[in-house]
Amino acid sequence: MPSAARLALVVLVSALGGGVNSIAGGGTLLTFPALIGLGVPPIVANATSTVALWPGSAGSMWGYRSELAGARRWALWFALPSLAGGAVGAMLLLHTPAARFAALVPWLVLAATAVFVVQGPLLRRLRARGAAAAATTGGDAAATSGRPAMGVLLAQVGIAAYGGYFGAGIGILMLAALGFMGLANIHRMNGLKAWGGLCINAMAAGIFIAGGLVSWHIALAMAAGSTAGGYGGARMAQRVPQAWVRWSVVCVGLSSGVWLYIAHLQGLL
Repeated sequence: MPSAARLALVVLVSALGGGVNSIAGGGTLLTFPALIGLGVPPIVANATSTVALWPGSAGSMWGYRSELAGARRWALWFALPSLAGGAVGAMLLLHTPAARFAALVPWLVLAATAVFVVQGPLLRRLRARGAAAAATTGGDAAATSGRPAMGVLLAQVGIAAYGGYFGAGIGILMLAALGFMGLANIHRMNGLKAWGGLCINAMAAGIFIAGGLVSWHIALAMAAGSTAGGYGGARMAQRVPQAWVRWSVVCVGLSSGVWLYIAHLQGLL
């Protein structure tokens, strides 16, 4: 396939992924298999996606900055396991043989799809709990005014390591961990999640760039497409039922996982 045609498809798929992220999340489940289908090696596709989507993490963090008021010390502590875990996961990917990662790819995609399936019910439960507690905001502010509990820090190391290695689904994993620690204000939780994701992806992106794993022309095409798709998705978010989008992403994730498994068995990855 000519390079220009490949880049045009990358932009199109990234635009779809950016739009899906704006409406329901899970855009990586579209973009990652598509890159592999276009002939990008799995490790390069993973690293390139991380670098290309990092500006979106920064934008999300900026949008939620007001939700972190009073949580500066907590956020600084939370950054430590995020950076450390992201570095461990990225270094692990850097030292994973291409054949072994190709064998893991179908299962990683299927696992991320499973996490995406539970995202909706989990978020509804967290929102309902937050609405039922009159003192939720005050409680969350008090809980995040000091240092995070050791259990939260240890859990974040594991989540960040997974994020640095593959990344799809880390947002819902962080929300789950924050929910288990007792937080219920979804806006504050999203702010903390965005901060953790920014740290994880920054560390992973830096290591991938230093390791020469990034295909820059694809990364730039993805960045352009996801930016346009994210803007369009934000405008459509109130017109398109999220349930339709979510189940479409689930179907794509499941079919992609099966396709990637068959492709691996046939030696196409």
